[in-house]
Amino acid sequence: MAVYIALLRGINVGGKHVVKMAELKRLFEELGCKRVETYIQSGNVLFESDEAEAELRRKLERGFESAFGFFSSIILRTSAEWKAIIAGCPFTEQEITEAEASSDVECQYAAMLPEPPGSDDIARLETHRSENETYRIAGRDVYLLFRNNGIRNSKLANQLQKLSVPATVRNWKTMNKLAALAEALER
Repeated sequence: MAVYIALLRGINVGGKHVVKMAELKRLFEELGCKRVETYIQSGNVLFESDEAEAELRRKLERGFESAFGFFSSIILRTSAEWKAIIAGCPFTEQEITEAEASSDVECQYAAMLPEPPGSDDIARLETHRSENETYRIAGRDVYLLFRNNGIRNSKLANQLQKLSVPATVRNWKTMNKLAALAEALER
């Protein structure tokens, strides 16, 4: 069985689309997922499954919409893929250190997509790259680094929601915590 990390997009944000993690865990269990765990309220679910990603994603999204009455894109990565995302961070230690020194808020993020962004999507992101907001794409993952203001008022981050494929973003601390939880689940 593979250990998966599911990222739900747009739940429990600003008091909208509120979903209790206990209910979300129960839904995943009812849909056949094993050893289900959730992490914080932003829609992070870890579990085991034998199913292939595409089929599993469709099943989870349909089940979620049926149970909660609204649609949420669900992005899936295996534990091995998650480790590779973290290990593949394209920013240098110097770039990260400089970004952290320029801000009091989190500066490093990753956006996960169900498939790689198309050329039009990349062009849209490119128009918002700046000295203070940059990104690098690796397959279906977009690494983000912010200086000064962080992600909250980022024009670049706002463009992620306008891509032709769904994207969901997690800060680097959450990325590392999910990696540790996935590793523990593999034991």
